[in-house]
Amino acid sequence: MSQEKISYKNTNNGIIMSAYLDLPNDFDKNKAYPAIVITHPGGGVKEQTAGIYGRKFAEHGFVTIVTDASYQGESGGEPRQLENPYIRTEDISSAVDYLTTLPYIDNERIGAWGICAGGGYTVNAAINDKRIKAVGTVSAVNIGHMISKGWLGDQDMKDAIGSLQFGAQARTIEANSGDIVQMPMAPLNEDDTPYTDLKEAWEYYHTDRAQCSTSPGYGTARSLTQLVTYDAYNMAEIYLTQPLFVVAGSIAESKWMSDDLMERAGTDNKQMYIVEGANHMKLYDIPQYLDEAVAQLAPFFKEHLGVAELAEA
Repeated sequence: MSQEKISYKNTNNGIIMSAYLDLPNDFDKNKAYPAIVITHPGGGVKEQTAGIYGRKFAEHGFVTIVTDASYQGESGGEPRQLENPYIRTEDISSAVDYLTTLPYIDNERIGAWGICAGGGYTVNAAINDKRIKAVGTVSAVNIGHMISKGWLGDQDMKDAIGSLQFGAQARTIEANSGDIVQMPMAPLNEDDTPYTDLKEAWEYYHTDRAQCSTSPGYGTARSLTQLVTYDAYNMAEIYLTQPLFVVAGSIAESKWMSDDLMERAGTDNKQMYIVEGANHMKLYDIPQYLDEAVAQLAPFFKEHLGVAELAEA
């Protein structure tokens, strides 16, 4: 496969997006290929886990696009590190928009995949955008419920009112001073959390394992005024009609959000695969677990998007 670094204009907000476009082996611009939109975690960038999966799927014959979110990474937009879930979801549909302009993409064979919060955003995009024909997730996080119910899903949702108040206060501070109020997107120190998954998130984002200059580890606190009440699976019971394949680690503390997705998804074609011994973060980049996930997801996307027969563009 080959990789191109590209930019394109986001049809939702006019921001110039930065992305990697991965092309399969023996790519022929005169053929029409299936494609997968790849979405990174909250606080992540295309050079990290999303980029690995993008390359892996391209090796299986798909064109993949791995885009930095609006306001993040090398994509444009101010304020930097805004994590507005509605914009993140629209970024996925905007990537679909871009793919439809490429002559070598079969518009009827576009899928979407996401990891962590990117998985939740991918589901939400598919609920609304039926150009997405198949949906895959790894270590899916419904970011609104993660905040309102806690990492383990056992928190009283009323406890998140304080987060709403903090987000609102941050907006007031910014409106009056111009100073951006920050919040961590992953623990900034190893001891900042009691949760095993999130201790490994610190390692992933803040050590040589995967730290990246364009992924500073914080978001804008103002984002909480959208995040707390956001439900990535809103109306999935009715409108998530596409084939769905969910991957989660057997010991992931976040697995309850994948279980919830499976329960709520309205599609008759839904599957869940458990990677034994994996937690939330090991599915990001540890070959033993990541390769097992791809080995399950690639046949799913081939079945529903097809790679065997490439039509003339």
